[in-house]
Amino acid sequence: MSTHEIAQAFTELLKAGKHEEAAAAYNHADIVSIEAMDGPMARIQGTEAVKAKSDWWYGAHEVHSAAAHGPYVNGDQFGVRFEMDVTVRESGERMQMEEIGLYTVKDGKIVEERFFY
Repeated sequence: MSTHEIAQAFTELLKAGKHEEAAAAYNHADIVSIEAMDGPMARIQGTEAVKAKSDWWYGAHEVHSAAAHGPYVNGDQFGVRFEMDVTVRESGERMQMEEIGLYTVKDGKIVEERFFY
């Protein structure tokens, strides 16, 4: 599959709320995930670590709505823009968030995801 085809299929799964299925189908086993923050989840590697980070995030937030826009493809990379309305479970704070995910594809799999917010 081309980067464009992977980007389209991956983003369609995200739009349908099928994040785990998207990751399982398209993430490389040694994927690197980079967040725009300090701390233990700033840079993680491997599908198990990425799933654990995702599980933590969904456990820590109540998601009222979420939308994915794109993909926006350039060479071996594509971007997806996310909008979320969430409540932080610990504090009860409700907030609207926007985030950009930049994904790099190599040999038919996503080898890096990098988030901007």
